[in-house]
Amino acid sequence: MNLDELKAQVALGEDSRRQFKQEMTNADSLAAEMAAFSNAEGGVIYLGVADDGGLPGLSRADVARLNQLIGNVAAQHIRSPVTVQTENLELENGRLVIVLTVPKGMDKPYFDRNGVIWLKSGADKRRINSKEELRRLFQSADQFHADELPTKAGIEKLDRLRFRDFLWTIYGMEFPDAPQERLTLLQNMNLVTDDGHLNLAGVLLFAERPEWIKPQFIVKAIRYPGNAIHVSEYLDSEDFAGTLPQIFAGAMAFVMRNLRKVQAGQGVNALGVPEIPPSVFEELLVNALAHRDYLLSAPIRLFVFDNRIEIISPGHLPNNLTVPKIRAGNSIIRNPILVSYIAKGLLPYRGLGSGIKRALESWPQIDFTDDREGNLFIATIHRKELAEWMNGENGTEKSSEKGRGSERFGTIFDD
Repeated sequence: MNLDELKAQVALGEDSRRQFKQEMTNADSLAAEMAAFSNAEGGVIYLGVADDGGLPGLSRADVARLNQLIGNVAAQHIRSPVTVQTENLELENGRLVIVLTVPKGMDKPYFDRNGVIWLKSGADKRRINSKEELRRLFQSADQFHADELPTKAGIEKLDRLRFRDFLWTIYGMEFPDAPQERLTLLQNMNLVTDDGHLNLAGVLLFAERPEWIKPQFIVKAIRYPGNAIHVSEYLDSEDFAGTLPQIFAGAMAFVMRNLRKVQAGQGVNALGVPEIPPSVFEELLVNALAHRDYLLSAPIRLFVFDNRIEIISPGHLPNNLTVPKIRAGNSIIRNPILVSYIAKGLLPYRGLGSGIKRALESWPQIDFTDDREGNLFIATIHRKELAEWMNGENGTEKSSEKGRGSERFGTIFDD
């Protein structure tokens, strides 16, 4: 970094990645700043820069003292120790600014020597003050997953028939009759906690009535007239509850009955071909159910409009995952227990990271929005205008042979 680059950065002001400090004498204060950056996405502390962006700089003696302070704090005042970089830049008046770069931590959470875990909050920092924040921090570091969370449901809430069928189909095992054997098996399968309660994965996959235990984890589907959300007007609406396979089946049926169908050369009594391949919605609904953030008490929303279909999942993309990365096939497992069982045939899940790519191959007109402020991930599947279908788009027959009559374009309708 040169002096012009420094001035350009300072001119932008403080934010969640830049912090200005005219002076620093307290080791604990510096440790808090460094821990907060390490627990976030990393950042830069500019020592010798005033809060208002002024550049008073530091003396040579100050720089020597601060570099020693930085080394001691990084090694001894933060757990785990962090590796930082410093760069000294000379101002026009001969004084210096220390550019202290703190990387994103790989061993979160980081805390100071008093045991306080610090988080960035905009340009400021704050202490973690809730269990949910702590869980989310552990989740981002892959040390905790929401599907491991214990519930208040005992193993008596298990749907025996469903679980028995799964055991026999996947493992060729009989359902244990003895309660202790059953408990041990469920614990070994990571579906029950040490104290004998179903965890969230166990509830969502195998409980008798999951919606009675976790009513927030459902899919709410609405078919709106036109292209905007209406307060009270809709054409179709349904909530889908139950186990994840039941929710998936219900949501798929909702989409299919609200898609346009084209006869496409089939007989008069045929159901017709959906305007968008069903495999697109299979991939995107499985993705929503398997990878949503289950730390958020909110449903998945499925909105059908005239020109698009939206699948809105609670939780933005985790860690450093971005929309271009998921389009390329990259993925991070947010709920590993759920994914491991879904991959055994409970849902049409074919492999890590390939679902989005397959959906795009079948229907390229899909946009993805990673809404970090609203903490949402949105898949928008664009529908073709009805006029395009009437002009013979997407498999509709274009034949102009005489005598075809109304079969020329096929029969097009909305269910």
